[in-house]
Amino acid sequence: MQAVLIGAMAVWGLNLTSVKWLTAWFEPTMLACVRMLVACIALTAIVVAKRCARMRFTGRQWAAMGLCAVFMVYANQVLFAQGLQRSTATNAALVMALSPLASALLAALAFREPLTLQRGCGVLLGFAGVAAVVLSYPGSGLSSAGVGDLLIICSVVSFAAGGAMVQRLARQIHPLTLCWLTYCIGTALLVVHLALGPSAVTVATLFPGWWPWALVLFSGIFATALCNVVWNQAIASIGVARTAVFLYWVPVFGVLFAALLLGEQLTLWHLVGFAAVMGGTWLGTRRHVAVAPAVP
Repeated sequence: MQAVLIGAMAVWGLNLTSVKWLTAWFEPTMLACVRMLVACIALTAIVVAKRCARMRFTGRQWAAMGLCAVFMVYANQVLFAQGLQRSTATNAALVMALSPLASALLAALAFREPLTLQRGCGVLLGFAGVAAVVLSYPGSGLSSAGVGDLLIICSVVSFAAGGAMVQRLARQIHPLTLCWLTYCIGTALLVVHLALGPSAVTVATLFPGWWPWALVLFSGIFATALCNVVWNQAIASIGVARTAVFLYWVPVFGVLFAALLLGEQLTLWHLVGFAAVMGGTWLGTRRHVAVAPAVP
């Protein structure tokens, strides 16, 4: 299981580079929409194969799933695509390292857990690391790339907010069914957004070539659908605490693939920010239950 988890973390890291590539071919909202549509089709096939589809829920459960979908899929994906279009895959990998820290912090607030000194120091250190990267651009910290990093931070916080709600729902609904329905509702919102938005959807914009769509299929099927299934199975097999440790590999693989495939350069500020984010995440999440990560 450990080897499979490492592979899943590598896929998530590679997905950052893939999405960065895709922002050159697709408008951000359209990119989010097509990626999630592919993911929904794959998740539907998995749910049917495992025979865990269930549609009978209370009105309150449907409302909660809808709210989760707004934060975890709709807002998360739009903000992530918009941010990555302006920023770099390297910066995105470092910012995404805040995912378990933000999830642990918001879960603590949602469940009224005390903010210990250790967790508080972790939060401050983690966000200081991201600030070191965001504000390191020559001339201005609010350049296009800086704004992109801030949008990615918002996408991480959005996903974490939805994750805190999922923790409650997961006690009542099968995790795979919950994941499937959340993505279906969120994808429907993305489709409506795209249909009502100013961007024209044409054959040329929807099908820019075979290579972009190969990346879309990789991102939707492998990075989003299958890796989420692996993540849930790992939690059931080796526990949440041991599974969460593997999240530290995502920014490592993300930075590695960005350097190898995109030729992005690492600076001293990236190294300082990386060390601070990883240290802050370790402090902020140690001995605390983690929720599912923000899948790019």
